[in-house]
Amino acid sequence: MTRVVTRGVTRGVALTHFDAAGHAAMVDVSGKAVSARTATARAHVAMRPETLAAISGGTAKKGDVLGVARLAGIMAAKRTADLIPLCHPLPIDAVSVELAAAEGGIEIAATVRTTGRTGVEMEALMAASVAALTVYDMCKSMDRSMRVENLRVVHKDGGKSGAFKQE
Repeated sequence: MTRVVTRGVTRGVALTHFDAAGHAAMVDVSGKAVSARTATARAHVAMRPETLAAISGGTAKKGDVLGVARLAGIMAAKRTADLIPLCHPLPIDAVSVELAAAEGGIEIAATVRTTGRTGVEMEALMAASVAALTVYDMCKSMDRSMRVENLRVVHKDGGKSGAFKQE
C-alpha cells in the first residue's frame, strides 16, 4: 500500500493536520487571534410529496419532525469535537437550525457562532447533517426512498481568511 502523506507534505503542500513525521495531529491555534466567527451550512432531504405533506401537516406518526430535527441539530453542533477526531472543542455562542418545506422535501440551514481562534464550519455542517438524518429517521417508515442531499457550507466569516459565500 502506498502512503500518500510523507512527513506532513503531499505534492509539495504542507498539510496542517499532520506533523513532520506524517502522523495525524491537532492544529495548534494558540497563536491565532480571537475573533467573532460564523458559519452556515445547508442540506436538503428529498422525499415523496406525501411524506412532505405528513411533515407539514403534523401527521407524521413519530410526532413533530421539524421540532425534533431542530433540537438534534443544535445538540450535534455542541458535540462536533466528540465525533470529528481533529476538530477543536469550541465555546459555541449560538446555534440556529431552520427547517422548511421546499420543492421536493425539507431544506435545512444551520448557523453557528463563536468568539474564538478557529472557525465553526464543522459545527454548522454537523448541525445540518444531523438535523437531516433526524428527519430521515423519523420518516423512514413511510418513505425509504428519502435522500440527504447537497450538504455544504454556504457562508463563513471571521478569522484571517475572512468571508466566504456560496449558494
